[in-house]
Amino acid sequence: MTGYYTEILSADNLKRCYDIAPKRVIQYLEAEVNYVLQFIKPEDSVLELGCGYGRILQVLAGRAKSVTGIDTSPFSIELGRKALSSLFNCRLIEMDAVNLEFPDSTFDVVICIQNGISAFHVDQLRLLHESIRVTKAGGLILFSSYSDRFWKHRLEWFQLQSAEGLIGEIDFEKSRDGRIVCKDGFTATTVKPGQFIRLISSIRGINAEIEEVDESSIFCRITPVKT
Repeated sequence: MTGYYTEILSADNLKRCYDIAPKRVIQYLEAEVNYVLQFIKPEDSVLELGCGYGRILQVLAGRAKSVTGIDTSPFSIELGRKALSSLFNCRLIEMDAVNLEFPDSTFDVVICIQNGISAFHVDQLRLLHESIRVTKAGGLILFSSYSDRFWKHRLEWFQLQSAEGLIGEIDFEKSRDGRIVCKDGFTATTVKPGQFIRLISSIRGINAEIEEVDESSIFCRITPVKT
């Protein structure tokens, strides 16, 4: 499963997923980015986990002092570096989000949007801890997943991806309750508000809030408390 986004659904194939997105999905994607942008200040250093080919790094770089994007796919990173080579304040690095190679308290803002917390298929609690570790006290971490109210639009988008051969044939008997299952073994899950609450309740030294955005996203905002 981890190899799906690293090798199969990466670079040009990943870009194609966004190119074929229907209107309501485009609205959702823009709403997520706009939500993130309101928290970024000109003096901020920003880290994006799971940046892919750098789809939103250019937008972030226009708002922040510096932007770093990491992804496990060397193919996506290569495509992103070529596309964003003119940005002086943006860098893309091949790196695992649960093994971040940055010192403690490096970034002002860490973001992981469009359901990366599920799509990465990693230990979610460890992912949160690593994100908190590299964020400055008083900084901000933003994770997003899908809202239940977005289910039919999300399923439609995945059907389009399947028709394009980007993912396998969808198993509609098994696809329900926020979980999309393909017959080639690919699965796409979500983190619901209650799951976010359970995850963050075990972590000390943070403040956290959960908010629904655009009837399509569930955002979890985490702030490491100053010591």
